[in-house]
Amino acid sequence: MRLRTLLMTVFTAAVAAIGTAGTATAAPDAPPPSTSDTVAPMIVGGGNATQTYSFMVSLQSSTGSHICGGSLITARWVVTAAHCTSSSVRQVRIGSNNRTSGGQLIGVRRYVDHYSGDIALIELSSASTLGVVPVASSSGAIGTATRIIGWGQTCPSPGACGAPTYLQELNTSIVSDSLCSGIRAASEICTNNPNGNSGACYGDSGGPQIKSVSGRWQLIGATSRSGGGSVCATAPSIYVDVPYFRSWISSYVGPI
Repeated sequence: MRLRTLLMTVFTAAVAAIGTAGTATAAPDAPPPSTSDTVAPMIVGGGNATQTYSFMVSLQSSTGSHICGGSLITARWVVTAAHCTSSSVRQVRIGSNNRTSGGQLIGVRRYVDHYSGDIALIELSSASTLGVVPVASSSGAIGTATRIIGWGQTCPSPGACGAPTYLQELNTSIVSDSLCSGIRAASEICTNNPNGNSGACYGDSGGPQIKSVSGRWQLIGATSRSGGGSVCATAPSIYVDVPYFRSWISSYVGPI
């Protein structure tokens, strides 16, 4: 496991564990609020989620502490960042905006890390019945409107505030690779920090970057690291380009 500069969360108190999977259901591929293929510019600097994302995943310890985010791409498989996979991740909560309750709670069977990129797959111990997010055919060009989602801390300095219980979202866009120091241009996405003071932070690792296509969300990225050092939201962030790894993903999960 490779540790990254950004986004592994540390909590001072554990969240109470939920012993069995929830029974909540959600509409497959829940649409964004608008049927437009853009999202208006608005997690540090974000706000409460404006909808329930059936595919949103909280990677958790056995006691229910949130560790990282992820995206449900098939009934049994989750995409996340490779630096998020460890023996500490024992279960996932899927499809709830509240990381402590609701949705479905399912155990982890195994992890599969990519040999070079900061991307990993998690196989679940049982199938989820919630709606998955399709992987986009490509991440998109510079200027593509995107959205990032997560339970990471909402202030920029490490440990300066706790992580929110309620899911946060922020509308962003793809920017030039030249704005992200150390980016792997072919396999990663440089994502802007709106207003120069917003973006992903500690605890958002592995969570989705999505774009709207014909009124439906598609997955393009997984949160990897900050471009601005240990303080969040001072520079564009770097996301793994999930469509770039489509063939590798399909070799484990089947067609996507």
